[in-house]
Amino acid sequence: MENKEKNPLHKEYGVFSNVRYVWKGMIAFDKHFLYLIPIGVVCAPFMRYLWTFLSKFIIDMIMGESDIAGLLYLMLGFVAVQVTVTMLNTYYIAGSSPRFIKARLKMIGRTNRKVMKIDFEHLENPDVMDCYQKAARSCGDNSSGIEGMMRTFSEFLISLAVLIAGMVILGSMNIFIVILMLALAVVNFLISNKTNAVAKRKVWDPLAPWWRKQSYMQNTTTNFKEAKDIRMFGLKDWLLQKYRELNTVRYEAQKLNAKLWLGASVASNLFWLLAQLAVYGWLIYSVVKGTVTVGNFSLYLASSGTFFQYISGVLNNVSNLLARSREVDDYRSFLDFDGGDMGERGKPLPVFDSYEFVFENVSFRYPKAERYALKNLNLTLKAGERLAVVGLNGAGKSTFIKLLLRLYEPTEGRILLNGVDVREYDKEEYYGVFSPVFQQVELFAFPMAENVSMKEPGRTDKEKARECLERAGLKQKLSELPNGVDTELLKVIYDDGVDLSGGEKQKLALARALYKDAPVVVLDEPTAALDAHAEARLYEDFDKLIGGKTAVYISHRLSSTQFCAHVAMFADGEMVEYGTHKELLERDGAYAEMFKVQAQYYVEEEGGQSTNGAE
Repeated sequence: MENKEKNPLHKEYGVFSNVRYVWKGMIAFDKHFLYLIPIGVVCAPFMRYLWTFLSKFIIDMIMGESDIAGLLYLMLGFVAVQVTVTMLNTYYIAGSSPRFIKARLKMIGRTNRKVMKIDFEHLENPDVMDCYQKAARSCGDNSSGIEGMMRTFSEFLISLAVLIAGMVILGSMNIFIVILMLALAVVNFLISNKTNAVAKRKVWDPLAPWWRKQSYMQNTTTNFKEAKDIRMFGLKDWLLQKYRELNTVRYEAQKLNAKLWLGASVASNLFWLLAQLAVYGWLIYSVVKGTVTVGNFSLYLASSGTFFQYISGVLNNVSNLLARSREVDDYRSFLDFDGGDMGERGKPLPVFDSYEFVFENVSFRYPKAERYALKNLNLTLKAGERLAVVGLNGAGKSTFIKLLLRLYEPTEGRILLNGVDVREYDKEEYYGVFSPVFQQVELFAFPMAENVSMKEPGRTDKEKARECLERAGLKQKLSELPNGVDTELLKVIYDDGVDLSGGEKQKLALARALYKDAPVVVLDEPTAALDAHAEARLYEDFDKLIGGKTAVYISHRLSSTQFCAHVAMFADGEMVEYGTHKELLERDGAYAEMFKVQAQYYVEEEGGQSTNGAE
């Protein structure tokens, strides 16, 4: 209940449902499990009790003064069975373990696919990201979560087979001793299960934000991008202090976990001791009274240890299944979360001759935010139009773009494409309408051609990628690269990978937009790394390259405003002015003031001549 209050996305499915879910996943990924696990279940009782029976028969034969030939045949028979069972059991272990890992990796693929498909706005929601973090942890290693349940369920079936065989053997000894051992094991199980539940609620669930923060700190301290700032601004000690604070949180959690399990461990060892005392006491008494043979003494004594071990094993498996089930809850909660990827895909998007977008009273507010990031926007973007969107940082420009691209959906109002609400269309097809160039250009550890096409090698037209790179201004750079468009970027995967400068990354992003050749081009402050003159030249050159396409230029500088048909001025989440460059200058409002301030800098840089035509 505490976990549900903290994260509204969490659901509980129950252990039986989760076992079915994981088992179906295992079979779907690899049919070999259908015969591998039964082999392990059948072999287990032979592996545990075979030599116990051999000892009994040998002692009985010796006490009965049997001949050597009889002992020899007995030994050979047991050896033959043991060799067969050992080979089959080895086959089970060798065959199942890599398949468990394979199934877990397939499950990881589901979460990765999910996190790349949910609506972009959810990636900024802490509840969603904590839910994802816990789902990722449930696939994080061999013993917890998804794979832990696979292995634990298999171990449960094996332990159950050994337990049933032990009950048959010891049932002929003394049923009351068997009941006592069962009772002690059940109490031990209840303590262990309760400890598991408390540990998850008090230790592991509260650590979900810790994993997210730790991942951020790990990436920040080891990422090449941050390395310059860390050195030049002396951030090392401060970051290490942050690390120490995070590690203290984890250390305290681990201490609490150790305290919780200390009592459970003491109880488990105490119950084991009581069970052994009961068995030893009864067997010694029975031998003295003559009601148990020496051979049966050997059989019962050895079997009782195995029996209690596997009673505890079965119940611990149940406890572990419950613990793993809680982790599978985390996994399934994320997969079942409807982040915009669960419903209908929407109707196909027609190929239009022209694309007109209308914002009708559109507002957007981030989850749990009190203020609107964008409020009551009414704007029309006509086909083939150039629109400049300007304003200071935080004015709402990027929110407007994310709404246009459908990375966000409006909180209020609607966006129309040729008169139809864009939410009616398939989102992935809608994405195809746009060629975006973002401020933060991300390079991928692919060859340069695939970094331009953003498609797998078989679907990449290398000649077209080279053309687009040259048109975007990277012809000289291409001639310097050892393998041209086949040159690997970044050194994450390939040691000879090449990185690009800030300006080169921006040009590669422009090449991506040219390669995609979508009807609408969006430039979301892609020139932040360039100076004012380079920005103006880039906008003008790119404007010529895109021909008659619709284009939206976002910037807090005004290099693009004079060749755009209209200018939209944003401030404090609202569009405060709209018109042509000339009209807005004549109004002498916020846009004119911003233009005059920037034009003054251009005049200084040009030695008295404004690059923007300011008077």
